[in-house]
Amino acid sequence: MQRMDKETLAARVARDIPEGAYVNLGIGQPTTVANYLPMEGDFFLHSENGILGMGPAPADEDIDWDLINAGKQPVTLLTGGCFFHHGDSFTMMRGGHIDICVMGAYQVSVHGDIANWHTGAPDAIPAVGGAMDLAVGAKQVFVMMNLLSKTGECKLVERCTYPLTGLACVSRLYSDLAIFELGPDGAKVIEMVDGLTLEKLRELTGLDLTMAA
Repeated sequence: MQRMDKETLAARVARDIPEGAYVNLGIGQPTTVANYLPMEGDFFLHSENGILGMGPAPADEDIDWDLINAGKQPVTLLTGGCFFHHGDSFTMMRGGHIDICVMGAYQVSVHGDIANWHTGAPDAIPAVGGAMDLAVGAKQVFVMMNLLSKTGECKLVERCTYPLTGLACVSRLYSDLAIFELGPDGAKVIEMVDGLTLEKLRELTGLDLTMAA
């Protein structure tokens, strides 16, 4: 069984983003999706600090620390890209103008609930950012994460135990072992990595999974 590494997973998510989409890539791993969107394509990458029209990550010699995304990472700006007040940026998010948001998560439920801002631990530092606004405002929410935690617990669960970010908002989960469709009928497996069987995936997750039609 060969897990997808972070770059392979980012490329896989990029394949499901259609041309013409307005897309927000969340802080952390989701930002790498920008590196795999075809340069000749028509994509509009948005950042909640007030950028529209971001491109892939810059080469080291081209870094401009006055041009950063919401995660304080240096970015590039494509021809026609623009800057605006973060209040206007959140209006875009809350007003339903973002087609797809890609976020990380601590937990996702089989029905599409997401917990990604706080583990509930007493010493944890909450960091909600714009996640709640995107969870309810984006037309589609994709989650990118490892399927298992560092201690081997499945992060796709029947019901989230961490504080929730949004309810029934995630439509797809992209993980290092499998891709899932989520919704009212629970989690359906879209595809799995080579060498992984549905029976083994059920064992790893503890869930009664079925294949998507």
